[in-house]
Amino acid sequence: MFKITMRASGVRPDIGAGAAADIEAEFREHRTWHERVSCSFADGTLTLVAFNDYDANGSALSDEFSDCISAVIPIGGISDDGVFEVVAVKKI
Repeated sequence: MFKITMRASGVRPDIGAGAAADIEAEFREHRTWHERVSCSFADGTLTLVAFNDYDANGSALSDEFSDCISAVIPIGGISDDGVFEVVAVKKI
């Protein structure tokens, strides 16, 4: 099992909390192959944590997180200097 932490920074404060709730709901309802998913927003950054048994480098979760961000955050909702990254992948 892998614990994967992702981060997307530069998110506008007025949409961040709603985006986090929408992203978490999307994973819990429709992307159930990821377990114990949580998404939070603080200081302009969305942080997604999920567990799965196949994504040793975080690339699968990264693709899906990116898709969700594109779906729930409007154009201009992330600054041009925002960073999207895999923060950590830990085998547990």
